[in-house]
Amino acid sequence: MQAHASALNPSPQNKINYIEFNVADIPASKKFYAQLGWAFTDFGSQYCEFDSGQLKGGFSQSEDVQPHGGALVILYSENLQESLQAVQAAGGKIIQDIFSFPGGYRFHFKDLDGYELAIWSEHS
Repeated sequence: MQAHASALNPSPQNKINYIEFNVADIPASKKFYAQLGWAFTDFGSQYCEFDSGQLKGGFSQSEDVQPHGGALVILYSENLQESLQAVQAAGGKIIQDIFSFPGGYRFHFKDLDGYELAIWSEHS
């Protein structure tokens, strides 16, 4: 039986690592957040990474922008397959199987309350 990490000794696996916003207009989002002091790195016309000085994240060009906004919380895993199995064993629903993207691989899932999250790794 595997021991669970306590609040005082959390597991190094599946930590929040990145936040991603679906946005309708990347240049407009960059202009807005530049006023807050954020820096940007473009990865083509459909994706831009931001650095708030505390946390990195990204703007993903999308037609599926929610009317009240929202961010995709992205966790990091050293073993993506193990994390996918853990999500399924915990009752999560895989909504996008493992796929590649510039920088690595990731999958998306919904938790028990319907929140969408993703987990990424350098390796599939």
